[in-house]
Amino acid sequence: MNTLVLLAAILLGLMVWVGGGKGARSFIALFLNFGVFLATLMFMMDPNVDPVLLTLFAAAGVSAINLFFTNGVNSKTVMAFSSTLVTIAVLLFMIYWFAKKAMIQGFSEEEVEEISIFSLYVGVDFTKIAVSMVIIAVIGAITDVAIAISSPMRELFFHHPEVSRTGLFRSGMSIGRDILGSDTNTLFFAFIGGYMSLLIWFRDLHYTFGQIVNSKVFGGEMLTIFFAGIGIALIIPIASGLNAWYLTRKRAGGGEK
Repeated sequence: MNTLVLLAAILLGLMVWVGGGKGARSFIALFLNFGVFLATLMFMMDPNVDPVLLTLFAAAGVSAINLFFTNGVNSKTVMAFSSTLVTIAVLLFMIYWFAKKAMIQGFSEEEVEEISIFSLYVGVDFTKIAVSMVIIAVIGAITDVAIAISSPMRELFFHHPEVSRTGLFRSGMSIGRDILGSDTNTLFFAFIGGYMSLLIWFRDLHYTFGQIVNSKVFGGEMLTIFFAGIGIALIIPIASGLNAWYLTRKRAGGGEK
């Protein structure tokens, strides 16, 4: 049996064993998300299509799949989805400005030899491509934190419906503080693991610390990590505030569904 098929079968078995039907839906969601991004990349090849706008639609689609398809449509997934969209909207302007200032767009010096046989006149805005790459990289972490805050806040309100809006918001912030450190470190170690070969290459090329920090490929990855961390930090108060407002508003209106 093919190694990838075997690993996929093991993953499916464990997800179904641990999560039941929700675990099976989560497994299917992996392939649905892959399909969304594959379609995004295909449309992005068209010079007449705005890659940033296309990526925003893809990010919204991925968030909807991860939240609504996996966990159903309810207050926690609706609030998590709304929090994700608000956070991405806030991050978009920061990502575009910093990506342009850092000049991470295009190809790095380390890639010149590999692409030398190709034409670089492809007719696309590489700044927007860089922005799209960062958005795609951060959307998963932001959605994960959004549901991780919305779900316990909903449970807290269900068991203690008399809690005030301020108290509920503070509980969401307390939950978020526990998530913040671990998720940020997860992103960092994911970078180290994924780019270990790049760091070894830098060492073999006898790059100085300054050359490593100022290299385009390293800078682009670090920018992605920083924006993912910023997104995680931003979505904690946004998700806490939206959930506290929605849940207490539903209580005043006659109940929460």
